[in-house]
Amino acid sequence: MSLLDQIKAKAAARKKTIVLCEGEDKRVIEAAARITKEGIAKIVLIGNEAECKKVAPEVDLTGVTLIDPLTSAKTAEYAAILYEARKAKGMTEEQAKEQAKDRTIFGALMLKAGDVDGYVSGACHSTANTLRPGLQVVKTAPGIKTVSSCFIMIAPDNKNPYNPDGVAVFADCAINIEPTAEQLADIAITSAKTAKSIAGIEPRVAMLSFSTKGSGNDDKFYQTVPKVQQAVEIAKAAAPDLALDGEFQFDAAVAPEVGKLKAPGSKVAGCANVFVFPNINAGNIGYKIAQRFGGYMAIGPVCQGFAKPLNDLSRGCNVEDIVATVAVTALQAE
Repeated sequence: MSLLDQIKAKAAARKKTIVLCEGEDKRVIEAAARITKEGIAKIVLIGNEAECKKVAPEVDLTGVTLIDPLTSAKTAEYAAILYEARKAKGMTEEQAKEQAKDRTIFGALMLKAGDVDGYVSGACHSTANTLRPGLQVVKTAPGIKTVSSCFIMIAPDNKNPYNPDGVAVFADCAINIEPTAEQLADIAITSAKTAKSIAGIEPRVAMLSFSTKGSGNDDKFYQTVPKVQQAVEIAKAAAPDLALDGEFQFDAAVAPEVGKLKAPGSKVAGCANVFVFPNINAGNIGYKIAQRFGGYMAIGPVCQGFAKPLNDLSRGCNVEDIVATVAVTALQAE
C-alpha cells in the first residue's frame, strides 16, 4: 500500500468532517462526491444545489452536506463569532454580517465554531484569500506564532539510499519568504509534528544552510548562517526532546559518511528526514528538483501552525489533489 493510500485509510478510520468552500468549482464537487463514496471523510460543501447541478450535473452528491451562507440559519451565529474576533481591528457588526456570507470566511467560521474538523479551499481562490480567514479567525496554535507550509515528499518505489524511510518532509516551500530565526524554529517544530502525524515517520530535523557547523560564514553581509544557527538554539530550547540539529549542508544532513565527517556525534547528521530550508527560494527550488530530477511525489503544500487544520489548494489542482489534501487535513485534526 502506498503512503497516499495509507493516509487515506487512516483518514477514513478517523471519520472527520471537512468543509470544502468552493461549491462553484466542478473539481471540488467531483472530489466531494468521491471522498464521500470512499469514506475518507464526511464532507460539508459550501454552495447550493442548483449551482452544483449546473456545474456538475452528472455528479451524485448523496451523503454530501450542502450549505449556502446566503440561506443558512448559522450565518448570524457565525457573524457574531467574526465580529468578536475582529472588533478590535475596527470591524462593525454590519461588516461582520456581510463578510460572514463569503464562502471562504464562512468555512473558517465553521471551523472556529467546531462544526467541522478541518477546512480546505483554494481551487479557485488565491492563497491570500484562502489563508487570511484562517489567520483572522482560526489563528495559530498555542506556543506557535508562525503559519508555514511543508511538502510531504514520497520517494519513487521507496528506493533511495539516502532516504530509507521512503518519505521526507520539506519546509517551508510556499509561505514564508525570508523567515526569521524564530520563524524557522516554529517551522521546524511544526514540520516535525507533520512528519509524525501525517507521514508516519519519527522526525529527525535538519536545519539547512550552505554551511555545516560553521564551515561557511556570511555574517559580514547577509547573516543567513548565524540566523540558522540561532534557529537551531531556539528550536532545541522549545522542543528539547526533538531530534534536531544544524546548521547542515544537504549532503551532511543525508549522507552518513559526510555527516560523520562534518558533524561527528550528531544524532541527525547523515540520517535526517525533515528538512527546514533557510528561505522560500531554497525550499521551493529544492522540492521541485526532488520532483523533477529525483522522481519524488510532492503532497502539499500542507499548512502548519493553525490552531485547527486549514489547507490551501493550488488553483491548478486536480480531483486527486483535492482528495489527498482532504485526507491529510483529516489526519491533522485532533
